[in-house]
Amino acid sequence: MMHQAKPRSQPFSFKSAAFAGAVALGLLAAAPATAGGVLTVAMTASDIPVTTGTPDQGFEGFRFVGWSLYDALVGWDLSKFDAPSDIIPGLATSWAIDPADKKRWIFKLREGVKFHDGCAFTADDVVWNYARMTDNKSPQFFTQQFALNRAYMTNVANIEKVDNFTVAITTNFVESLFPYTMSYVPMISRCRAEALKYDWTAYAAAPSGTGPYRFDRMVPRERLELVPNKEYWNPKRVPKQDRMILIPMPEPATRVAALLSGQVNFVEAPPPDSMPRLKAGGMKIVTNVYPHNWPFTLNFEKGPFTDLRVRQAANHALNRADFVELLGGMATEEYAMVPPNMPYYGNPKKYEFDTKKATALLKEAKCYPCAITLAISTSGSGQMQPLPMNDLLKTQLEQAGFKVNFQVMDWNAMLQIFRGGVEKFPDVHGVNGSRALTDPVIAVIKPVGKAYWSPAGSNWGHFYSDQTEKLVGEIFNEFDDVKRMALLTRLHEVESEMALMIYVVHDINPRALSPKIKGFVQAQHWFQDMTPISVE
Repeated sequence: MMHQAKPRSQPFSFKSAAFAGAVALGLLAAAPATAGGVLTVAMTASDIPVTTGTPDQGFEGFRFVGWSLYDALVGWDLSKFDAPSDIIPGLATSWAIDPADKKRWIFKLREGVKFHDGCAFTADDVVWNYARMTDNKSPQFFTQQFALNRAYMTNVANIEKVDNFTVAITTNFVESLFPYTMSYVPMISRCRAEALKYDWTAYAAAPSGTGPYRFDRMVPRERLELVPNKEYWNPKRVPKQDRMILIPMPEPATRVAALLSGQVNFVEAPPPDSMPRLKAGGMKIVTNVYPHNWPFTLNFEKGPFTDLRVRQAANHALNRADFVELLGGMATEEYAMVPPNMPYYGNPKKYEFDTKKATALLKEAKCYPCAITLAISTSGSGQMQPLPMNDLLKTQLEQAGFKVNFQVMDWNAMLQIFRGGVEKFPDVHGVNGSRALTDPVIAVIKPVGKAYWSPAGSNWGHFYSDQTEKLVGEIFNEFDDVKRMALLTRLHEVESEMALMIYVVHDINPRALSPKIKGFVQAQHWFQDMTPISVE
């Protein structure tokens, strides 16, 4: 039976009282009646995210470009700072399991939606978009988008049009949490792509979605300028500013200087040592607890981390308090996959700082000194301050008996390693990428599920155990929220027992804003809604 989709507050709710006051300095005031102005954002990305649908540059690309130009069938509620974000209707108004087949989901589509080029959004556009990302025999197939969406298409077997405003998506296996995945797949304009004869370079310079912003102009590697979509289907989210300019600035000091000089008015990830200077300059620093961490994903096919004792040693070697201090308090210590406020945190094994214990474990594993090669990035997509953080990590690991070799590259190059899969990079023993723990599938299921082994999914290191595989199957086949929560909790505890990653810190998402910025609400989520912002 079809029912109205709504946020699943019970299985994924947080104790929001724990975060009261987390957002600072009065940024929650409503935008003034004379809303407008130009919002200029300094991103941590090294380049402008691609505009052809699903963006690159990690989830920062989604935050600023993907969810500005486009919508997906499923959206996110990013309107509150004091409660967790969850999925809400997007281009689909509702979704439900086919009662005759638990692998078949029925999505009812929103009527009256138009792309920026004026074409109406219908079921045909949804079917066409999925072929664009999955069917290499279709004329619209785009290799770039196939690569960027492959992790989200793992459990999509088929999509069919039921009527003009209904589609059915059949999955490869039963997945009770499947609607979350549909929030990461933006819908682009079939009309625009066909008019351009699938010239994707031309499309990138004139993209068309259904999102709250329209493309205006782009200077490659320098800036992307977007303007409000006055005909957006959700009038509450028509942007309050007159224009949003996105500028890639991977160097933290450059972002700070640009904010203080007035070149930009919204800065991502300001460096900790700049906070006093920014506050003295009248800038607003905003933070909030949100599900995001900075770990190392490990190689389980080859190398030292195939041994549990080596993974445990790496975790015991880290004094996480030093990382929090390095970040000026803009982080919390990480001892497990997700932070303690998550409802499925449970009682995971805690790897306390103990250099002697780490050394003993390495000697027991006969890996002393223990040579490891780690891929790290210079900046990008919520990486906080990756170079000084990795300098500290290297020092602490080597004090315990590791011998660390870094492969340093930009963020997109590291994503190529991550998406390419461990088999293509067998001599890389770990990849350091911040993880936006936006939903339980991404947070705790994809890192262990065999169905998500790279390059088909995000289980980069090809982790596998009978115990975790059984738990994943039980979670996906459980449609009772309370029972599924218990299973998710147990899975999280098992992942800690197995030292699935090198856990370092969770960050609290600091941003620095000009005092002229009004109306920004920092959600407890990696994605943020830029539409309420105005600039005096």
